[in-house]
Amino acid sequence: MAALKWIAGALAWLLLLAAAGDAQAQGYPNKAVRMIVPFAAGGPTDVIARIVGQRLSESLGQQFVVENVGGAGGNTGTAMAAKAPADGYTILVVSTGFVINPSLYAKVPYDVIKDFAPVTLVAASPNALTVNPSVPAKTVKELIEVIRANPGKYSYAQPATGSTPHLAGELFKLTYKLDMVMVPFTGAALAVNSTIGGHTPVAFTALPPTISNVKDGKLRGLAVLAAKRSAALPDVPTMAEAGIPDQESDTLTGIVVPAETPKEIIALLQREVAKAVASPDIKDKLLTLGFDPIANSPAEFATRIKVEMAKWAKVVQDAKLKIE
Repeated sequence: MAALKWIAGALAWLLLLAAAGDAQAQGYPNKAVRMIVPFAAGGPTDVIARIVGQRLSESLGQQFVVENVGGAGGNTGTAMAAKAPADGYTILVVSTGFVINPSLYAKVPYDVIKDFAPVTLVAASPNALTVNPSVPAKTVKELIEVIRANPGKYSYAQPATGSTPHLAGELFKLTYKLDMVMVPFTGAALAVNSTIGGHTPVAFTALPPTISNVKDGKLRGLAVLAAKRSAALPDVPTMAEAGIPDQESDTLTGIVVPAETPKEIIALLQREVAKAVASPDIKDKLLTLGFDPIANSPAEFATRIKVEMAKWAKVVQDAKLKIE
């Protein structure tokens, strides 16, 4: 009898918690929501956060305020979000560093899986392989031949240590055993300008900063690192089309919230983000930036996070990369 009373009490408590969660979700949001971007203003993560945040403010009737908390490759802002209350009033806008940093850094102050609940992968942009027009290679295979014929003489620019463009360059080197020097920069614009100037004849970067330069002939686009061609550069082949398989890499922008955030709030945020990126004006803005709108489900984003973590952890290990 005592056991039955205990079970009945436990069930009542669970029902009370569920009802409280429903009530919280039904009244959400009733105040401003903080959108932490763990990078400085002006980058693609920040731009997309502001585009989506503005639409969420309009659709949900409360301000979604972007707060830039840069530092440590995104770790500082991410750690701040991990410690925030799980009430839906702090959300974190992440880039691919979210899934790479745990294997790249000796220690990170958060656990990607335990501390966060995925909401949605907002959009993704393929990385790109470009060269200065003076490089005597019109295809990726020709570039491999040129680098092999000149060991140690070619370098490639990358926009941020530990970014997917950086790791894409290392994967390319590892796969084809290329003696090519990596030159790190603190931003895509600097990496692109270095390649335009011929200081680093090869570049692995996200697609957006290369689009206008390829169109203007300042860079030669050899490949986009995606499963399909980009609408922004339809004449540039994919790596697979160029005869170089298994080199796909994206720059991702997604939304996560602190773990234990009510599922009803997560579902609401996912629905509203999906509606936002499906709207013609925002979809056009994302495509112009070189990003494909996605807005998948929390479960699909969770799976993508685990796949990306495993993939890039192997590259980090094989390339012997580590940040203390």
